[in-house]
Order: sequence, then C-alpha cells, then structure tokens
Amino acid sequence: MVKLLGDSDLTGQDVMARAIDVMELAFRARLDNKIVSPPRHHVSFGEHGDLVFTVGGILGEAPLAGFRVYDTFQNSKQSQIVAVWSPDKGRLKGLVLGERLGAIRTGAIGGVAIRHLSSENARSVAVIGSGVQARTQLAAAVAVRTISSVRVYSRDLVNRKAFAQEMQRDLNVEVTPVESVAKATTDADIVICATSSRSPKLHAADLTPGAHVNTVGPKLVEGHEIGFDVADTAKIIATDAPEQTRAYASPFFLAGTRHENRMVDLAEFVSIPSRTRSSSQDITLFCSVGLAGTEVLLASVLLDAF
Repeated sequence: MVKLLGDSDLTGQDVMARAIDVMELAFRARLDNKIVSPPRHHVSFGEHGDLVFTVGGILGEAPLAGFRVYDTFQNSKQSQIVAVWSPDKGRLKGLVLGERLGAIRTGAIGGVAIRHLSSENARSVAVIGSGVQARTQLAAAVAVRTISSVRVYSRDLVNRKAFAQEMQRDLNVEVTPVESVAKATTDADIVICATSSRSPKLHAADLTPGAHVNTVGPKLVEGHEIGFDVADTAKIIATDAPEQTRAYASPFFLAGTRHENRMVDLAEFVSIPSRTRSSSQDITLFCSVGLAGTEVLLASVLLDAF
C-alpha cells in the first residue's frame, strides 16, 4: 500500500528544521550535478487555467525521482500532489497531498539563503506580507538565526494582527504588527518580502546597511514586489534556480538589465566557503523562484519520518 501524508502531518518547527537540512544537502548535491531540476512545465486548459508540473530528484547511491503538480484553476483550493519514486528499486515510495509541503520547501530554501547570505549577528526581521509564504519564511529565519524581534506589515490590519499573534505563539519570539513598510524595515537585519503585489512594495530606501532581503512574491517584468533599486543597491544577488529565471513565459524582472548576469546560484554560497559577503554593510538579495526536485527530496525524508 502506498504511504500517504497530508497537511495535518506536517506541523511543528522540527519539520522546518528538518526541511532546511534537506535543502542544504540538495544545494550541495546541485553543485556536484546530482540534482535533476528542469524548469517547471505548464499545461494549459484554456480559460480555466493550467496544471503546473515540477519534475526532478537526485542521483547517486540512493536516487529519488518524482514530481509535484498544482493548478491555477479559477476557485482553486490550491491542492497539490507530490509523488516520490525510488528508481533503483522500481517502486512508488509515497504521496504527499496538500499545499503545506510546497510552502515548507520554499520557506526552507529561504532559510538556507538567510543562513548563508545574512549577517551571522542578524537579530531582527521585517516581514512584508502575512500569508502562508510569509509564515514559512519567518519560521525558517528563526530556525537559522537567533531572532529577538519581528515586525510585520501587510495591507489588512486584521491579517497582520493575526499573523503577529500566531507567529509569536508558535515561534516564541516577539512579533509586532506595524502600519507601514518603513516601520517594519527600520533597522531590520533581515527583510522578508512575501506578498502577491505586482507593484513594488519594498525599495532601497527602506533598507538598513547590511540588510539581507528574501523576495518570494511576483518577480516578472510585468509585475514585481520589490523595486529595481533594491537590486541596484545589492552587493550580492542570488537565486535558487538561474535556469528557471530564464524559462518564464513573461520575462524575469531582472532580464535584460545589468543585474541579470550578476545573479549567482545559491548552491555556490552553500558549497564554497569563500563565497560570502565582503562587508558587514553589504546589502544582499535572494530571489526565490523554486528549484525543481527539492520538493521530492523533502517529501521522501518526511515519508521516512512519519
């Protein structure tokens, strides 16, 4: 019988810590060309939307293969399926259903970026946005840095208050809702931008010298949540999947700019010790686009654990 996990199985900060460890291993394997991670594939169903597939896995002594599929249909419940195979054994290992695994995976990749790009002394976090991705990104930040204070801003007062209460309870760290982006980012060591906005909400003027930025929301030329000036001021720009930035139907927001060739694969920062910020005043930027195959690796570890 095929093993099944759902959202209710994937709770607790220990799951995030485990996920970050898996992503670290994935990026090290990526630099050794052991990760299979082609760009995501869209199958159109006309006016109804798309099915979106990410396919990938890992090569080596214990290979894994699989896929994640989710939809963009109208009125979608955002259901997702991750399937994992053991190709050396020729068997389906299991399935993970629901949206939580994808959010944990993205949060964990953000945590890896924070671990390798932010100051080791980072203590304060600004969160722009109050949705699922904002939650998992913050959980990952708390897992890799000793965070003492968090400020959150989102447009909806009720949502940002609920976010603050929930995350303070779950992460045991002070979380304060504030009334503007500027109030959230003042003196923040780490800035998490996780919105659905297609117009810039974060600008260079909002950042303190030495800050690290994770951008998780829209990043296309036709709509992006951070201003170009954030890239202008960033000493380092990294992404988890450079090939994905070149595969979007609509161009990536840095495509054709001087910054396009400045983007460095996050795997280099994970695997090469000399790849690091050169000054405590450097501003660093991580553009999260999703590395295919990593959800398969995480699903496999969780199927073994539960």
